Amino acid sequence: MKFSKRFGLGQGRQDMRVRLWAAVGLVLAPAAALLLADCSSIEVQGTKPASVEIPAAAPKTVGIDAANAEHKRMVSLFGGEYHDVKAERYLNDILVKLANAGDRPSEPYRVTILNSPVVNAFALPPNNLYATRGLLALANDASEIAAVMAHEIAHITARHAMQRAEQEKRAAVISQAASVIQSRQKGEEVVASAKQSFASFSRQQELEADEIGIKEMARAGFDPYGATRFLVSLGRWSTFRASLVGQSNADKPDLLATHPSTPERVSQATIVARQIGAPGIGTADRAGYLAAIDGLLFGDDPSEGSIRGRRFIHPRLGFTFVAPDGFVLENSAQAILGVKGGGNEALRLDSVHLAQSTSLESYIASGWVDGLIQSSVASTEINTMKAATATARAGEWNFLLAVIRFDPSEVYRLIFAVRSLNDDAEARFQTLINSFRRIAPDEASAVHPLHLTMVVAKDGDSVETLASRMVVPDRPFDYFLLLNGIDRNGSLRSGETYKIVTE
Repeated sequence: MKFSKRFGLGQGRQDMRVRLWAAVGLVLAPAAALLLADCSSIEVQGTKPASVEIPAAAPKTVGIDAANAEHKRMVSLFGGEYHDVKAERYLNDILVKLANAGDRPSEPYRVTILNSPVVNAFALPPNNLYATRGLLALANDASEIAAVMAHEIAHITARHAMQRAEQEKRAAVISQAASVIQSRQKGEEVVASAKQSFASFSRQQELEADEIGIKEMARAGFDPYGATRFLVSLGRWSTFRASLVGQSNADKPDLLATHPSTPERVSQATIVARQIGAPGIGTADRAGYLAAIDGLLFGDDPSEGSIRGRRFIHPRLGFTFVAPDGFVLENSAQAILGVKGGGNEALRLDSVHLAQSTSLESYIASGWVDGLIQSSVASTEINTMKAATATARAGEWNFLLAVIRFDPSEVYRLIFAVRSLNDDAEARFQTLINSFRRIAPDEASAVHPLHLTMVVAKDGDSVETLASRMVVPDRPFDYFLLLNGIDRNGSLRSGETYKIVTE
C-alpha cells in the first residue's frame, strides 16, 4: 500500500491487487498500468442509465474543499468521506481526551471517516486523522479505537515519517555508491542489506508507536488493554481474509516485512499495559461505542457495486456477472478482482473507453496484452452485446481474454488466468463471460446496502442463532465471531449487545 503509517493489516485493496497479479506473473502492457490499475477504471465517466433506479448509497462529500492537497488525495483513494454524525462526534470526543492527556496539550486531531470496507487508519499533520468504515466495524469499544488513534498520532509526534525519509535517502546513497564503485555482486549484497535494515527500522517504529499510543490512551483514562484486544482482532481478520483465498500463515513473520508480526505486537502491547496496571483499569465503554456505530454501512457501497457471494452487481452502471465456483471477489475503484482458493486461478474485470469506429478484434490485438496468440482472436456475441475473445500465454500462466462492447464507446475487459489451459478451464471461462449481462431496473432497485445492527442477546440465544441473522456474502458464523471479538469456542452473555449485519 501507499500508506506506510497505518495501524493496519496490510490487506487493503491495493495489497490484494498487487498480490494477485504479481503472483501470476501477468505481462499485460503497459505492466505498471495493469499491476497498479491506475490507468483504467471500472467506472467509465458519463451519464448513468436513466432507466436504472439507484439504491440508497453511503452519504458522501461532494466537492471536498480542503486546504491540504494530501487530505484530498487520501480521501479520494478511499472512496470519499462517509458522514455519520453520531460516530464522528464520538470519535472526535476521544481525540479531545487524547489531546488533553498529552504532555503538551494541543489542538486535537479531527477524524475523517473514509467510505471504505478496508480495515485501515492513518494520520496526517497537522491534525487530520482518518479511519475507514471497515476499521470501525472491527473495533468493539472506545478503548480499542483510542488505541488505533493514539498509535497513528504517535507516528506523527515521534516524527517517524521524517526518520523513514532520512533512512531511505541514506540507503539509496549507499546502494548507488556500491553499485558504481564495487562489483555488481557486492552492490546487490549492499542493496539486500539496506532493505533488511530498513525493514527492521520500520518494524521498530511500529512497536514504538504502539508503546507511545498505549501510554497516551491510558493517561486519557482508557483501558490500555484495548490495544491488545484490537490487535488480536486484527490478526484474526488477516487470517480470515487469507483463508478466503486459500492462503495460510497470513501472519507468518517475514524477514523483510515492514510491520512486526501480530503475535509480536500483541505480546509487546500486553507488556506495556501491564506496566500501567492490572486488567480492569480505565474506560472501555463498549455500550457507548456500539451505539455510536449502530447503522454504519458495512462492506461495499452499493453505488460502487456489490458482491453477493460469487456474484458482482453494479446497479448504477447496470451490469452483473458471476465468478466461477471457489472464487472470492474483491471490489476496488479500478477493477473487480477475483482469486480462487489456492491461487491457481484469478480474474480481473475493468473498463476502457474505445471509439465506436475501432473494432473489438483490432483492439484486443493492439498490444495491451503481451503474449497474445494472434490466431486465437475471434468475434462473438455475449447476451446481445458484441464481443471478441483471445488467448495469451506468459510463462506457466495462460490468459483467456474477452472484450465486450457495453455501450458504443464503453468496453469491458475480462481476464481469466489459469495455470492449466484445458477443456474444463475453457468451459468455465465461457460460463463466466456468458454470465456478464445488463441488469433490469428491478434488479438494480433490489440491491440494498448492508449495515451494522446492534442486537441484545436474550436467554437461549447462541453464537449460531445470532450468526444465522447475518447477511454477508460468505461464512456468516466466522464474520460474527470476527466482528464481535469472540473466540471460536466462545459464548454469548445474556443482556450483552452484539453486532450483526443486516440489509
